[in-house]
Amino acid sequence: MGERPRVDPFPENSREEDAGAVFVLQSKGQWWHAGFHLTTAIVGPTILALPFVFRGLGWGLGFFCLTVMGVVTFYSYYLMTKVLQHCEKEGRRHIRFRELAADVLGSGWMFYFVIFIQTAINTGIGIGAILLAAECLEIVYSNLVPNGSLKLYEFIAMVTLAMIVLSQLPTFHSLRHINLGSLLLSLGYTSLVVAACIYAGTSKNAPAREYSLETSKLHRVFNAFTSISIIAAIFGNGILPEIQATLAPPTTGKMVKGLLMCYSVIFITFYSAAVSGYWVFGNKASSNILKSLLPDEGPSLAPTWVLGLAVIFVLLQLLAIGLVYSQVAYEIMEKKSADVKQGMFSRRNLIPRLILRTLYMIFCGFFAAMLPFFGDINAVVGAIGFIPLDFVLPMLLYNMTYKPPRTSLTYLINVSIMIIFTGTGIMGAFSSVRQLVVDANKFKLFSSEVVG
Repeated sequence: MGERPRVDPFPENSREEDAGAVFVLQSKGQWWHAGFHLTTAIVGPTILALPFVFRGLGWGLGFFCLTVMGVVTFYSYYLMTKVLQHCEKEGRRHIRFRELAADVLGSGWMFYFVIFIQTAINTGIGIGAILLAAECLEIVYSNLVPNGSLKLYEFIAMVTLAMIVLSQLPTFHSLRHINLGSLLLSLGYTSLVVAACIYAGTSKNAPAREYSLETSKLHRVFNAFTSISIIAAIFGNGILPEIQATLAPPTTGKMVKGLLMCYSVIFITFYSAAVSGYWVFGNKASSNILKSLLPDEGPSLAPTWVLGLAVIFVLLQLLAIGLVYSQVAYEIMEKKSADVKQGMFSRRNLIPRLILRTLYMIFCGFFAAMLPFFGDINAVVGAIGFIPLDFVLPMLLYNMTYKPPRTSLTYLINVSIMIIFTGTGIMGAFSSVRQLVVDANKFKLFSSEVVG
């Protein structure tokens, strides 16, 4: 006798009655739409921290870690698409990471573990996107109006207002054109930054280059694990099942094409930003290479119009990133608050959507104003959030779903990745928290300057 078909563990989540599924995670997209969403979720302004990452690793280890992380995440996301497709063929199409994990692993606590990690990541990125977009606005303003009176919190309020308006786009799929623009913006500001770095490195005012690492072995180890955690955060997304949910079924093969599009952009942007920035500034590279090109003291190291255009591109893309990572929160809200029978744009559903999404954005904006050192938490988010979701769980889900023989190469590779990255995540969390403690004296609630 064949194996009995598994029963959907979430029968209450009938797609016809699930407003989060029918409205927010509407399944209408093509593979290139998934590519746009994935690229926006992964290729963001955090790539401007890659020269700083190399500062903690050096040339050789920097290239090695960046490449390994790229290969492992692509492999990890590929395995997750396989698991999702396997479940779909068995009649259990999962459109949420938390449901997939709970189904395959057969554990109720896994549902809440994933939703906790996802909520922390997505809310954190929403806060960070508002903060960094406000910082971009402030940079443009300070160059246009050198003695202007506007403060950081006022720019945060402006960005929050823009996000409140954009957040009313009802479905994930409705972001496809915005995310195409986001993809083009990432290529645009990367090209501008690379050109600016080449200009700075070949000019008569080129900074002195030194590529040495910390003299203390202990500090080198801590810096290395912090850098690895930052790379994990840069490559992570944590919402792949929700992105795959936007595809029109059947999804077989579509997500892999989307991944190939995304990683083509990753290859172009990540390596060029890392190499050009570290080549120019070496171990003096800032956590945002734009800050190195626009030093607080002395003239700009590249044409200001080039850097200004790059800042505007970054600002615009941050709005798209904030929208993408808000979708999980929105589908949770609408699953509880909306009524599918009333229609997406009925007054019954439109008013709660307007109120809840506005409150969510105000919440993110408030914390962006209160915690303007959020950039320093990037490595902690990578270690505690992205490493479990993107480097450990997909391998475990694949092994539990397909049950490869324990002596097979696939099983051994998956287990090795889980062990290595669990250890890396623990060390990365420790070193990242240590760095937060070291920098604690720089932090000030509701500061008028971004720290970190």
